[in-house]
Amino acid sequence: MEWQAKIVKYRHESRIAVYFEKSKELIARIKKLEDARWSYSLGVWHLPNTEANRKRFKLENAVLRADKEAKAEQFSRWLKSKRYSDNTIKTYTDALKSFLLFYNTKPVEEITNEDIIVYNNDFILKNKLSASYQNQIVNAVKLFFRTVENKVMKEELIHRPKGEKKLPNVLSKEEVKAILNAHGNIKHRTMLSLIYSCGLRRSELLKLKPTDIDSKRNIIIIRVSKGKKDRIVPLSEKILTMLRIYYKSYKPETWLFEGQHKGEPYSEQSLQSVLKDAVEKSNIKKPVTLHWLRHSYATHLMEAGTDLRYIQELLGHSSSRTTEIYTHVSTKSLQNIKSPFDDL
Repeated sequence: MEWQAKIVKYRHESRIAVYFEKSKELIARIKKLEDARWSYSLGVWHLPNTEANRKRFKLENAVLRADKEAKAEQFSRWLKSKRYSDNTIKTYTDALKSFLLFYNTKPVEEITNEDIIVYNNDFILKNKLSASYQNQIVNAVKLFFRTVENKVMKEELIHRPKGEKKLPNVLSKEEVKAILNAHGNIKHRTMLSLIYSCGLRRSELLKLKPTDIDSKRNIIIIRVSKGKKDRIVPLSEKILTMLRIYYKSYKPETWLFEGQHKGEPYSEQSLQSVLKDAVEKSNIKKPVTLHWLRHSYATHLMEAGTDLRYIQELLGHSSSRTTEIYTHVSTKSLQNIKSPFDDL
């Protein structure tokens, strides 16, 4: 290739910088182009950023890409201003950028509902990406066009994946006991025990502060959990005793569970390793995750006769339908059913 080009900022103006091997012939050719200038500071010849020049140097796609990345950044700023969580901002911005850049030759203004269907088929399904990722794309695209572009996509034409009806994974009480008692380290044992005894999410445990433990009222205050809601959960005497032993040993300052250095929160990766070691020591062959402890807490409460409405409050679910899934894994009623096989 004789020369290469890219769009640059020069004295607050958008210009096209042209790079080529130094030769009298090429210099003479570029001098013939309108408003061609040499920049001593950049060490390059540059031209006005016009449609004709972009086509001349095949920069149309680069301009579109830059525009789409700017749109994604604008969307990210909107999400931040609305105080969406950091995880949601990253997930939605990355999803939107993936969608917009898939149409590398189509301006944002020309994207329609049909393009979402094509993207679903030619990118998501073709690459065997998950249904949850497809949902994230749909959510991000809808929100972006409604807020940033002020353009409403037709809801009925947006293809969402059919939801998978998977049951939550639940451990028996014996399995939970084995996992919680596997560690000799009081800190590790307390972290896992607190997740199960209060039905906490991983992030909720790691964001706890010593002041969130109210030993006089026997409660824990879960602050700004999922959905930006505070809630309280009961604190059993047994876990309170464990917490007191742990506190005397480690004396945490900022966070209830801190990393190797004071004031640093315990990392998610380290907590996952703590569970992995406990599962291995317990000789349990199931692929247990931290969320299984939360599922087990809810299911064991239900099997003990706790009202579904209370379980919903304890877990911090916005909808009772989310909590109702535990009715499908509770074995209390099933155990009272006698199989006709027994009468044969």
